[in-house]
Amino acid sequence: MKELPPLVLETVASHPYPLVFATISGAHLYGFPSPDSDFDLRGVHVLPAAEVLGLLQGEDTIQQMLDGPPEVDLVTHDAAKFFRLLLKRNGYVLEQVLSPLVLRTTPEHEELCELARRCVTRHHAHHYLGFAARQWQFAEKERRLKPLLYVFRALLTGIHLMRTGIVEANLVRLNEMYELPYLPDLIARKIEGAERQSIDIDVAFFEREYHRMVGLLEMEEQRSQLPVETGSRPALHDLLLRLRGLR
Repeated sequence: MKELPPLVLETVASHPYPLVFATISGAHLYGFPSPDSDFDLRGVHVLPAAEVLGLLQGEDTIQQMLDGPPEVDLVTHDAAKFFRLLLKRNGYVLEQVLSPLVLRTTPEHEELCELARRCVTRHHAHHYLGFAARQWQFAEKERRLKPLLYVFRALLTGIHLMRTGIVEANLVRLNEMYELPYLPDLIARKIEGAERQSIDIDVAFFEREYHRMVGLLEMEEQRSQLPVETGSRPALHDLLLRLRGLR
């Protein structure tokens, strides 16, 4: 990871609660940041037991947005909320905890990574299908490059997850394996241009590709050897109690 702007590190350091981890998500994780892309930082914080059990409760989601430059958006969830999202087959939190772009880590983060991998199920395909559908609506309506790349990033991440059980969110690395011929040019245009740039796309072509890839992900879900349910709830419960200082 190249040298980060000081504001990114300062934002993490100023968090009011202990962090289990903080990672980089968004376009930097996906492999196509523009020069003006903001930094999407995600993580888990730990509320003290008194702020969970008492009447004066702490915030289970904390967001800090700084104008920069660069713009920095830090969102963290309390461990209990984050663990519940993991158990709800949420692909966003899987990608956040397993992001290789790590700003803050702990031994508990390493433990959580292993538990997160054990949370992967066939049903995660629905997360990626839903995300891709929303992004295709934006791409088709607004003719912007970013949502178009998000469509294929989500579908390829889902396909790879169903096939291998491995979370890979970087579109450049994904396309080295799946070789969609139009992606290198689109990625290059995104990296060299503005975050919200428009693009003159062949809508009919990309609509066919979108539906083709949706069909492929649906097929991979049906044939996947991933479990239908996760058995990680007891281990996550135990980790949460230890984070709270209750064990």
